[in-house]
Formats: sequence, C-alpha cells, structure tokens
Amino acid sequence: MAKIALFPGSFDPFTNGHLDTVVRASQLFDEVVIAVMTNTAKKALFTPDEKVALIEAATAKLTNVRVVAQANGLTIALAHQLGANFIVRGLRNANDLAYESDIARVNQSLDDTIETVFLLASSQYLAVSSSMIKEVAQFGGDVSSLVPANVASALANKFAQVHHD
Repeated sequence: MAKIALFPGSFDPFTNGHLDTVVRASQLFDEVVIAVMTNTAKKALFTPDEKVALIEAATAKLTNVRVVAQANGLTIALAHQLGANFIVRGLRNANDLAYESDIARVNQSLDDTIETVFLLASSQYLAVSSSMIKEVAQFGGDVSSLVPANVASALANKFAQVHHD
C-alpha cells in the first residue's frame, strides 16, 4: 500500500517553512498531497485558486507532490477521499505543539487508522509565519528570503493592487 501523506493548511501565503516541510515529507512518503484548506477564522489575502497555482509552481520539481483545494470540510474526510493514511504537520515551537496535538487527538478520535506525523521546523524557519510575512510585505518589506520567489512576486503584486485601489 502506498504511503500517502496529506499536508493541510491555509497557506496564505505558502512560505519557505512550508516548502521545507513538503520537501522533507516527500522523502518520507510515496506521495504528498498539499491541501489548501479554508480557515474560517482568518481573512485570506489569496484566493484558493491563486494559492494552488503558487504552491504548484513552488513545488514543481517535486514529482511525488500534488496540490488540491478543499473549500470546507473535515481534514479526515479529505484524507479518506484521497486515500491518505498520514497527516503531516510542521511544528515551530511549543505553541504549535500544543495546538497541533489537540487537533491530532480529535482527528485520531474520528479515525485512528490515520496517523499524524509532526516534522520539526528547520531552525532557519522557526520565526516564519504567514501572518508575519503578510505584515512585512504589506508595508513594503523584503520577504524574498522567507517565501519562494513566485510567492514574493505575488505578494508584491497583491499589495501594489491594494495600495492603488
């Protein structure tokens, strides 16, 4: 049986930390499916279609990685739909561990055949968060070392539009 891992997130925007997690997961699993999910608690900068396109471009060299969009629904239901038997989550700090552990426990109660696998963030990405990147980019700061090049361009374009509207 193929080892298929689901990497869900809002990815608004997709960061180098996310990319690092995907690269590492792609070495552990036969297939990694990045699922662009809708976080109802956050106002998104990019549309789901924009996120999928940006992530597909950033991960194009990874032959066992694909990207899907899931507007709403349970991560476990999507895992079933995709035949995924693992959920991959990245951890930067103790706060992430506490938050992600709770989610993993709920997912385990929904289906104990799907295992959550935590990958510790590489040290250079410990302080990288999508919300921090948006904040810096909004005020013209250079985020090119924190996100893939195509995402940096998309952020600059998005905030240029906002300032002209």
